[in-house]
Amino acid sequence: MPDLSSSPYAQVIDLTSKGQREKREERAKDLFPEPDPPLPEATFDGLPDKLQQAMRAAGWTELMEVQRRAVPYILDGRDLIVQSRTGSGKTGAFLLPLFQVLDPHKKETQALVLAPTRELAKQVHHEFERMSAATPETYDLSTALIYGGVKYGPQIRALKAGAQVVIGTPGRILDHIGRNNLKLGSLRVFILDEADEMLSMGFYPSMKKIKRHLPEERQSYMFSATMPPKVRSLGREFLTDPGFLMLSSGNISVDAIEHRYYLVKPQEKDRALIRLIEMENPESALVFANTKREVSYLTQFLKNYGHHADEISGDLSQKDREKAMGRIREGDLRFLVATDVAARGIDISDLSHVFVYDVPQDPEYYVHRSGRTARAGKTGTAIALATIEDRHRIESISRRYGFEIAEHELPTEEEVATRIAERMTVVLEERMRQKSNLERERLERFVPVVRELSREEPELLAMLIDEIYHKRMHRPPEQPKVDGADAKKDGQSEKNKQERGEKKTSKDDG
Repeated sequence: MPDLSSSPYAQVIDLTSKGQREKREERAKDLFPEPDPPLPEATFDGLPDKLQQAMRAAGWTELMEVQRRAVPYILDGRDLIVQSRTGSGKTGAFLLPLFQVLDPHKKETQALVLAPTRELAKQVHHEFERMSAATPETYDLSTALIYGGVKYGPQIRALKAGAQVVIGTPGRILDHIGRNNLKLGSLRVFILDEADEMLSMGFYPSMKKIKRHLPEERQSYMFSATMPPKVRSLGREFLTDPGFLMLSSGNISVDAIEHRYYLVKPQEKDRALIRLIEMENPESALVFANTKREVSYLTQFLKNYGHHADEISGDLSQKDREKAMGRIREGDLRFLVATDVAARGIDISDLSHVFVYDVPQDPEYYVHRSGRTARAGKTGTAIALATIEDRHRIESISRRYGFEIAEHELPTEEEVATRIAERMTVVLEERMRQKSNLERERLERFVPVVRELSREEPELLAMLIDEIYHKRMHRPPEQPKVDGADAKKDGQSEKNKQERGEKKTSKDDG
């Protein structure tokens, strides 16, 4: 029987532990202080007229929870971090107040919304266009949609026309700033949408550069589906004394695990795992299988696919297990594949994901597995690959231990390819920005051959891009610096890496 004493579900299993629950709430308030002083929730009748018109134009009959809670603080000009699931109405929560706080007569960029993907940027832009459709001309705000992989012309024209709201991805936004097409001196509102996904896409270096062009006096808001340490650090870096609204589960929770399961055919589970890994792009994750044989197979499968993986099983010595766990703690390893027996005692505080490759027969093993993430007041995601035979068992586990687990559609190969292409666009555009004028001149020699290859032998270009992708994206992206104990831990990790490197060099030389 696994030891559940350190699991986030220890309090769920012992429902009589009132003191424990109160302690968790106090920890949550320390980590996520709510806005102080608090403001009452917004109501439709209490909103300014222009906001009511925007709501009607968007087809809203009432405000959703995230909008009721967040809009008053944005109208009040107070920086805010909001954790709210995708689809909860958060786009409307940050767009709606813009019709009140921006000046429609001033033809300059007053609001900048950063999103991680072109699809999300398009969705935000579409929602803004819907909301502004019925507003009187005196309230009219214009917008520019900015993202990479398309021609610059239409974007430049929209910016030159004086778009007051700019919505886009960080890389292309930075390009326009560098070309002097986009000036942020009059910016009043800065919004980071899906901040957790933006960091997963590797945008942090671009976001740091954009920050240099932001005025000190501004309102800043960050919306995120999860609140891992890197997102909290980002909030401290870009926002001023922000309040937190934690809305994912309706209340404050320090042990917030999002549970999902995907129905897959048994013979397709390994490929399904790859798809989910590519879509989620976790910095580090545990993958649980039921047998040592399955663990060995999965580890080799992930390695063959280009992922940085290792395994721990009952056959390994305790020293070797500790070595593998040390690597994933220090960022030297992304995926650790394990059985339940081998994973006992694992405590990796920054683990964002757990993949349950095999649904266990014993329900408490699922609790043990998923409890390896969301440690020490952090959030995490537990993803199970379930066959038809597993469905009843996994839903029974959720009822028994009182948590929600949602079934999701497995992403298609086309959706995975689109997400990978977006990440590569980020990588390549960032590389191009770092090139000197002479280097760009040199690159022009290869443009004709690239055009020819793209028509005749695209596989050759695909091979080169695949190599860049695996070298760049299958390692943890640069992250915000963290404070206090986390910084000390990171410093110690770097010291350990240097020591290992020095020892290895000495051995190779000798």
